[in-house]
Amino acid sequence: PDNFVLPNALKACGALQLIGFARGLHGYVVKMGFSGCVFAGSSLVDAYGKCDQVEDARKVFDGMLERNTIAWNSMIAGYVRSGLNREALQMLYDMRADGIEQTQITLSSFLSVSTNLGAVEEGRQAHALAILNGLELDTILGSSIINFYAKVGLLEEAELVFRSMLEKDVVAWNLLICGYVQNGEFHKALHVCRLMRSENMRFDSVTLTSILSLCGDTLNLKLGREGHCYCIRNSLESDLAVASSTISMYAKCNRITSAIRVFESTTHRDLVLWNSLLAAYAELRLSGEALKLFYQMQLDSVPPNVISYNYVILALLRNGQVDEAKDMFSQMQALDVLPNLITWTTLISGLAQNGFGYDAILMFRQMLRVGILPNTASIISALSACTALLLLQYGRMIHGYITRHGLCLSVPVATSLVDMYAKCGCIYEAKNVFDLVGNKELPVYNAMISGYASHGLAAEALSLFKHMEDVGIEPDSISFTCVLSACNHAGLVSEGLELLNGMVTKHGLKPCMEHYGCVVSLLAKSGNLDKAYELLPTMEYGPDAHILVSLLASCKEKHEMELGEYLAE
Repeated sequence: PDNFVLPNALKACGALQLIGFARGLHGYVVKMGFSGCVFAGSSLVDAYGKCDQVEDARKVFDGMLERNTIAWNSMIAGYVRSGLNREALQMLYDMRADGIEQTQITLSSFLSVSTNLGAVEEGRQAHALAILNGLELDTILGSSIINFYAKVGLLEEAELVFRSMLEKDVVAWNLLICGYVQNGEFHKALHVCRLMRSENMRFDSVTLTSILSLCGDTLNLKLGREGHCYCIRNSLESDLAVASSTISMYAKCNRITSAIRVFESTTHRDLVLWNSLLAAYAELRLSGEALKLFYQMQLDSVPPNVISYNYVILALLRNGQVDEAKDMFSQMQALDVLPNLITWTTLISGLAQNGFGYDAILMFRQMLRVGILPNTASIISALSACTALLLLQYGRMIHGYITRHGLCLSVPVATSLVDMYAKCGCIYEAKNVFDLVGNKELPVYNAMISGYASHGLAAEALSLFKHMEDVGIEPDSISFTCVLSACNHAGLVSEGLELLNGMVTKHGLKPCMEHYGCVVSLLAKSGNLDKAYELLPTMEYGPDAHILVSLLASCKEKHEMELGEYLAE
């Protein structure tokens, strides 16, 4: 073979991932003196990259005397394929610095890297380069740009690119639909589906997967069934991705019988499909059925993976079977199935929610010891356990871990820390955490106001509530419960009545029983029993037993026997 045949042979090795043949051809290239041939070199880089031997690809690349655009593109694609996104990004910068022409394939790789890293500015640069270089937004480059914008949540930009494409294939349509579904823009997703049909484009398995996912998330059983029927009419029901999405849709719509029927009608079941039904059982807290399926899949020679164990553990914990969940956790480790972050998070969260707070904290510490970096959900669950058991020492330990490891103090984590410190009696430490939050949102304000209320610091609670309104954050029902509670504890009658009135007139919120309960208690304790009584008819559903008992107790205390007897009747 010569230096024209070799690239084609190496291309076949890459496509079929025949690493042995690729190495043999590499030896032949060296032996026959083709090492200096740019075509042979770039083909070797491509073959090694597609065979997941990125280090070998880089050695060939570095040894090339002359590198063309194909060699650069192949090396970058190899890094992207191996998940080495930062290395790929550096290659892209080096390529630009060397003045190598960047093609549509180059920019598609640039966009893939930007998508994987969530690097918005870099992705915008790639789009700008495409425009500056006058590159046509064909189905490959155009789809790459749509995919990037959709994945980073910039849907208006994705739609603008989609509209500017002269030729749109099913991939471009699917990317836009999927982007809308993943970002919760369900009406827009359905609108694009209708446009797709009006353009005589057929839905494929990817389109149906997005539609069925949408139906599950919106509990739209009618549309979900229509999607399922479309699959059957167009012979797509045997597609494993479609079958998996159909099972998930029926489970979310609480139609487990239909989900089982889809599973049983699929002849070739892979691990993903088994896991889909396990997820359905976990969703509906059917732990017994989840266990039966878990053992059945093994009898059918389908070994469970970590995802399978995660769903079984979730089903058990949701059903309150804590000991069984712990046994399953021990079993997977005994069988060399390594727990992942989701396993640990599921256990920590489930233990905390089932009242096993101390076990949840120990599990969190064990996760840190094995080197698993916690996520927001696991941190919040561990902090909630500390809060429930008033374990300030462990709460501080978690806070220290967050600080030492430079973890982002997100609003949910900050809210949990503020709540934990406040309920453990450390209101000033709660305030310190609150002050550290850059972009404060409603939940962290509510936690701080609640903390002030529980510590009897009504003036601080009211001041923070007003500040929250001044900076344009709209209070919710929880905000009013917290601040009214503060007024109740401090006996601030006029402030409490003003807040209750403003809740309706200023913010358009409907007071619930908790709000009325705070104000009735406030009026009663301050001796305004007549005003408290006048408030009762304004309640939409009438006072509950708690409010009436509280009012009766105040009547007895203030010797208002006539009103007390009337209320008792």
